[in-house]
Amino acid sequence: MMPVTLSIDEVNKLTSDLFIKIFGNVVEHYSCAAIGILKCKPFTCAEDISVAIDHYLDLLSDAEKTKILQLHPDLAGKLAEKGELTNESVAEQESAGLDVITPEEKHKLNSLNEEYKKKFRFPFVICARENKIQTILSSIESRLHNKLHQELCTGIEEVKKISKLRIYEIVKD
Repeated sequence: MMPVTLSIDEVNKLTSDLFIKIFGNVVEHYSCAAIGILKCKPFTCAEDISVAIDHYLDLLSDAEKTKILQLHPDLAGKLAEKGELTNESVAEQESAGLDVITPEEKHKLNSLNEEYKKKFRFPFVICARENKIQTILSSIESRLHNKLHQELCTGIEEVKKISKLRIYEIVKD
């Protein structure tokens, strides 16, 4: 989908189908979140949409939260190499400099990603736009020491940050 910038009034006038099409990847590959917040219209600002997404995510079961995390790509992983990331993920990973990391950093990140997925059964999720490679590497190393439930919660909090930034890309108050 082409990038769209809308006012909050335009957002509130969208048909359900168009709302889902535009906001369907605010949570990576999980249009159910956009469907789930339709009932919250009308929104007064972009922050209202973000709060609605946060609330929607908070009410999900641990199994659904795990599913959401499993839908996220590995940072600088195989999908990035093949050019198969969503437009949003490409921009986010580029903003963190993940498209220009050294071979050593890439190897370390891939190794840590594999260790993380083996332990938690979902990929490491962090708001790439708020971080650079060294912070990402230290975060994954640190978070590998977490328990599953703690990491599930941390991952969803990162999804919320990603979603908020994506919403603010779409909605200009």
